[in-house]
Amino acid sequence: MATTNPFQFIQQVRTEVGKIAWPGQREVLVTSAMVLVMSTLTAIFFFFVDWAIRSGLAFTLTTFGS
Repeated sequence: MATTNPFQFIQQVRTEVGKIAWPGQREVLVTSAMVLVMSTLTAIFFFFVDWAIRSGLAFTLTTFGS
């Protein structure tokens, strides 16, 4: 494995950082809003799934339980 000195490493890092396409403010806001909306929808979905399973289990236990 080839080794580089710290100065070359820092130069390479600066070169690579310069190649990064940073998102604009609008893109960050839109993707953040999408994450919040999808997280909320997922939480609501799992709330109702949990409620349905809990209700079904409670019904089963009260009907067939001893």
